[in-house]
Amino acid sequence: MASTTSGDVLPTGFRIFTTIPDLFFIPEFVFGGLVWILVASTHVLPDHPLGWVMFVSVYCFVFTTLWFFIFLCGANQSSIWPALDVGYHFLAVVFYLSASVDLAYITVLKGWGVNIDSSGTVAVVPLTGDLLKFYRLDIAAVVMSYVATLLYFLHAIFSAIRWRKA
Repeated sequence: MASTTSGDVLPTGFRIFTTIPDLFFIPEFVFGGLVWILVASTHVLPDHPLGWVMFVSVYCFVFTTLWFFIFLCGANQSSIWPALDVGYHFLAVVFYLSASVDLAYITVLKGWGVNIDSSGTVAVVPLTGDLLKFYRLDIAAVVMSYVATLLYFLHAIFSAIRWRKA
């Protein structure tokens, strides 16, 4: 039976900038941070779905940062780390996909002029002024969210391939 405890299963230090799944760390930071910033700069109504989007973007940003530094410092040399890498990135894909769908749904409603206030009252209002600005920011957030989902998906797939080869 092949052992997965070889010292070179996962890259450490600056070698993470030369391996395929780990090259996705930086774009995941960028696009995940953009989702966080864009959603935080809009009018957050309804707050439940957009609260989930904020949780996912902050959670993934913080844990990807932590994951990146663990890889950079070389603390990832145990035989369990390849499986943890796949598991974390798969979880991030599921989280980001659900957040992206929620954000897209809310953005479509805003595009139709449907406005939901904090009490749950639904009204149809024209997209002018700040509402139009928030709608455009939400469109950008939806695009960035789906790009982040794709990046985490690719990272999960390539990490799974690396895990199976180890």
